[in-house]
Amino acid sequence: MSQEEIQAIINSYYINIAAMNAEAVLANFAEDAMSHDPVGEPPTKVHEGFHEFIGRLQAVFENLQSTIESTFITGNEAAVKWKTQGISKSGKSITFEGITIFEINNHGKIQTTRAYWYPAAMVAQLRG
Repeated sequence: MSQEEIQAIINSYYINIAAMNAEAVLANFAEDAMSHDPVGEPPTKVHEGFHEFIGRLQAVFENLQSTIESTFITGNEAAVKWKTQGISKSGKSITFEGITIFEINNHGKIQTTRAYWYPAAMVAQLRG
């Protein structure tokens, strides 16, 4: 795959996560894709329970906006430095950031993600 094709898949992922569009996000993933989000927690099968995850985002956030700060692509893998900002349903502004490693399979689908970030910091902003 070309770097442009991989970048397009990554762009679609972040645009659709921010839009909280489960179907469009899932369209980027292989049927047997695994997510380590965050790394250190048990991995999950992306196609199992993803609608539930998006439902939780929709319940908590009024809006989200993700920005890709840097992307480094080698072969069929990419490391992405990102930042997400949003407004909760209760009007609180939040910002969280991290790095996600994407592995893209030969069919142009995300096979694996490994996200390095601190959910507890985001939760503290929502409670604060």
